[in-house]
Amino acid sequence: MDMMKKIPVTEQEPLVRAKNFKEVCLGYSEEEAVAEAARCLNCKNPRCVAGCPVSIDIPAFIQAVKEREFERAAQIIAESSALPAVCGRVCPQETQCEGVCVRGIKGEAVAIGKLERFVADWAREHKVVFENRAEKKGQKVAVIGSGPAGLTCAGDLAKLGYEVTIFEALHEPGGVLVYGIPEFRLPKDSVVAHEVDNVRKLGVKIETDTIIGKSVSIDELMDEEGYDAVFIGSGAGLPMFMNIPGETASGVFSANEFLTRNNLMKAFREDYDTPIHCGKKVAVVGGGNVAMDAARTALRLGAETHIIYRRSEAELPARVEEVHHAKEEGIIFDLLTNPTEILTDENGWVKGIRVIHMELGEPDASGRRRPVPIKGSEEEIEVDTVIMALGTSPNPLISSTTKGLDTTRKGCIVAEEASGQTTREGVFAGGDAVIGAATVILAMGAGKTAAQGIDAYLRKKAENAD
Repeated sequence: MDMMKKIPVTEQEPLVRAKNFKEVCLGYSEEEAVAEAARCLNCKNPRCVAGCPVSIDIPAFIQAVKEREFERAAQIIAESSALPAVCGRVCPQETQCEGVCVRGIKGEAVAIGKLERFVADWAREHKVVFENRAEKKGQKVAVIGSGPAGLTCAGDLAKLGYEVTIFEALHEPGGVLVYGIPEFRLPKDSVVAHEVDNVRKLGVKIETDTIIGKSVSIDELMDEEGYDAVFIGSGAGLPMFMNIPGETASGVFSANEFLTRNNLMKAFREDYDTPIHCGKKVAVVGGGNVAMDAARTALRLGAETHIIYRRSEAELPARVEEVHHAKEEGIIFDLLTNPTEILTDENGWVKGIRVIHMELGEPDASGRRRPVPIKGSEEEIEVDTVIMALGTSPNPLISSTTKGLDTTRKGCIVAEEASGQTTREGVFAGGDAVIGAATVILAMGAGKTAAQGIDAYLRKKAENAD
């Protein structure tokens, strides 16, 4: 075997998977996982651990895989992460653990993400139990939102002995893992539901259909229901738009709404008659992972799908793997193109999109070259559906109903990076609600940090009470 190259992972053929919602990546077999684990150099100063937002002991779990001790590997990961089967699938490993792997200097990095996924899937199939032996502390914490930040914070606090209840606005726990990311990247029933169950098994209670700020306020949780601390992990669910003419037409969706409808109405199940409008020709505006998710979903629903992005391929914010998968499946990339108007028919339905071509000028604040319109280069593209994937910001519901909670100009909750503490005593926050739309793993890192912050706060509170 060539130690410079990672063991390739089996995937569904592009033209087959473009017509189904089954998972694209099929994962490693035991033999492949053991062979890939053997490439790890077990560095004395493992950069990969520093590159992981939740600090998993990566060399230790990989050594366990190498020795075929898969259960031990699972227990090592469980010490740091509540969602390994999720992270193994959706983390941007190439910019984190794998991005700093020493193997990657002269060859290809160790496939840490694929190994994590293998271990998590093995643990699920072999019904490995993760025990929580923590002594009960008798203090109660409320966690708002059951996405990656909330689940991580709740799991860590339960492991420390706190009584934790998660309040989730929607019908099912999981947040973006259930409603946002499509099935072909992250299977819901097998992977997500199982990892949420593991958090429950740590002793965490989950109350769904409870909208904090409507059903009950943070003040009431603390003053009337006796919660000693609150963690806000409510995410960023408010979609952004371009404010161009025609954007309110029928047939224009935010990527949020489009993906949520698909997941909620089980568009991925062949036996399910999903009342979802997708159209024959779809334009997705944006270049991030969510744009790829929306475009690949529309394609699977039978549409010819275009991604319209105002910069060039080098600036696409989406993961390289996502762009590669989208291209393989037949999604058309209209790069250096920016919409100026959405065209409608006499019934107010989308019939096309007017775009202008761009060229790249000087770098802007983000370090990427700024796109500049080319005069007289407008053209019209015939489409019947437009999906806006331009990012999201936090919903103002919680901040507007909670006294003493400061937010930024963009509606993000102000919280200390080191502890997650907000401007209101006893209230902590993390994830997209604080930094705006980002990744699953950064939200998990924030949930972890806040759990430590809440623990320190509650210990001090208990000492002062004595």
